[in-house]
Amino acid sequence: MNKKRLNFEKSLERLEAIVSEMEKANLDLDRSLALFVEGNKLVKLCLEKLSETKKKIKIITSSGKVESFKEQDFEEKF
Repeated sequence: MNKKRLNFEKSLERLEAIVSEMEKANLDLDRSLALFVEGNKLVKLCLEKLSETKKKIKIITSSGKVESFKEQDFEEKF
């Protein structure tokens, strides 16, 4: 799984697919474990992305200069 290739939406989509597959309850133990591990990684990725987005929103709303921010402005704040 390449972190840079998966955005939040794609990660969430894949998580939903994993849950759906695991709910079928006809998986062998090895497949269940592999899906669980992949799901855990995706959850971590989603939480990191949400945290990063929350920080960006906080920066924007506290500054009052919504239209003047560039990506580099966020990097400087972290």
